[in-house]
Amino acid sequence: MDWRQSHQQYNDRINSRLTSLVASLPEHAPQLKQAMSYSLLLGGKRVRPYLVYAVGEACGANLDDLDLCAQAVECIHAYSLIHDDLPAMDDDDLRRGQATCHIAFDEATAILAGDALQTLAFELLAEGHLSPAVEPRRIALIRSLSRAAGYRGMCGGQALDLANTNKSIDLPTLQQLHQLKTGALIQSAVEMAAIISDVSDEQRQNLIDYADAIGLAFQVQDDILDVTADTQTLGKPQGSDTQANKSTYPSLLGLRAAQEEAQRLYHQALQALDTLPYNTQNLQSFTAYIVKRDH
Repeated sequence: MDWRQSHQQYNDRINSRLTSLVASLPEHAPQLKQAMSYSLLLGGKRVRPYLVYAVGEACGANLDDLDLCAQAVECIHAYSLIHDDLPAMDDDDLRRGQATCHIAFDEATAILAGDALQTLAFELLAEGHLSPAVEPRRIALIRSLSRAAGYRGMCGGQALDLANTNKSIDLPTLQQLHQLKTGALIQSAVEMAAIISDVSDEQRQNLIDYADAIGLAFQVQDDILDVTADTQTLGKPQGSDTQANKSTYPSLLGLRAAQEEAQRLYHQALQALDTLPYNTQNLQSFTAYIVKRDH
């Protein structure tokens, strides 16, 4: 099976499980439930769940155990997008070509939908079924995702982003911002798969190195696409970062140097994969897709 078939198979799997997850919630707050479903099932590349599955598959993990982590990390990702789009944050009207949650519903419902998806992620990791071999690692899974989602990761990165809007920042600060805001959750997706797979400490670190490189490359490419792609292709307003006066890799380095940086990170990610004694062909191909995508 090549990576595109693998990607489609795991997309179908995670979408089915996320649909069932939301459907299983009680009906006492139907509009909130509808908003959660709307944002969670809006589509997208499912990068983080795919990384959970692909890393776990390569390392011999139990697929049912991976389901739990894939659902949890996508709940966190969906919550973050709802809140990022709010008027007090990035104030965006479009997400994946559709109205953002606060436009499709209302601002209060969107805030609650994000809150509910965030807490649902940790409810899953705390209570969801794990195989007997993985059960003792439940706290490690919760620790990984909570660190990635909070002050030490995504929320801290978003705060840096807001604090530096309308300011000129240097490259190390921009890199730190992206490593926290985007990279931390990608790293957690890979780390949780490694925890479930019971790989060696050295292999786990190599996987984290891979995740660090692909996480930053993913964001560099997002910055590039904000300049080079149109609104229809992006599924969100083209040039929104420029209009918000945010520092980006193209604004700091120029477009060509930003593209070269994405390629450098791509090769760094591949080098980390090359150290692993597993079949990582699908991961290598997916990495190329992420870094070279045009949308």
